[in-house]
Amino acid sequence: MSNDYEVSRLNKVRQQREKAAYDRKTVHAILDSALLASVGFVQDGQAVVVPMLYGRDGETIYLHGARKARVIRLLEETTTACVNVTHVDALVYARSAFNSSMNYRSASLFGTPRLLKDPAEKLHALRAITECTMPGRWDELREPHENEVKMTGVIALTIESASAKVSTGMPDDEDDDYEIPVWAGILPLESAFKTLQADDRVIDGVTASDAVNDMQGKCL
Repeated sequence: MSNDYEVSRLNKVRQQREKAAYDRKTVHAILDSALLASVGFVQDGQAVVVPMLYGRDGETIYLHGARKARVIRLLEETTTACVNVTHVDALVYARSAFNSSMNYRSASLFGTPRLLKDPAEKLHALRAITECTMPGRWDELREPHENEVKMTGVIALTIESASAKVSTGMPDDEDDDYEIPVWAGILPLESAFKTLQADDRVIDGVTASDAVNDMQGKCL
C-alpha cells in the first residue's frame, strides 16, 4: 500500500494548494485526534450533512447510530459519502480583514458506505469506535447485550480517497500592510478534557481506572 492517497479530481485540494497533504500519516493523525465527524452525502438530489461519532481501524471508518435512525437508513441507501474532520488551532489576526484567518487541520475522505449486519463485525466496529473515543474503556465494561447490538446501526466506510489541509503560522500580510500600526498575531485555541465528575450512583469505593484518569487534561 502506498504511503500517499492517489490524487484525483475527487480529493485534489484546489485552493491554497501549498497547504495540502495526501499522505496517510497526516490524514490518519487528524482523524485520530478528533471526536466528531461531519458526514455528507446526497439523498434524492438533496445534500445532507450529519455530525456523527466515529472510529478508525486502518483504512476503515466506522459510524454508528440507532438502527432505525434516518441517517443510518440514508447512508445504507447511498453509493458514496464524504467524511470531514476539522480542528481549529488558532485565530490569525492579520492587518487586514482579507488576510485574517484561522490555523487549522482538516481531513476529508470519500468512500462507499456499507451497513454491517454480521454481529461479530458490528462488535468489532463498536469496539473500534469506543476505543477511539475512550481509549482503554471497552475492556472495563460489561459485554453488550444482544438486543443492544441489534438496535445499533453501524456503517463501515472504506477510505477510497482522502486529503488533508493544514494551515499554521503567523499572518501573511501584504508588504505595505506591515507598516500599519495595528497589532497582528495569533490567538491559540486549545480543546481539552477537564476534571472527571463522578455519577452520584457510583458504588462506594469504586474509583476511575487509569485509562479514564489519563483522559483528564488531554488535548484534542
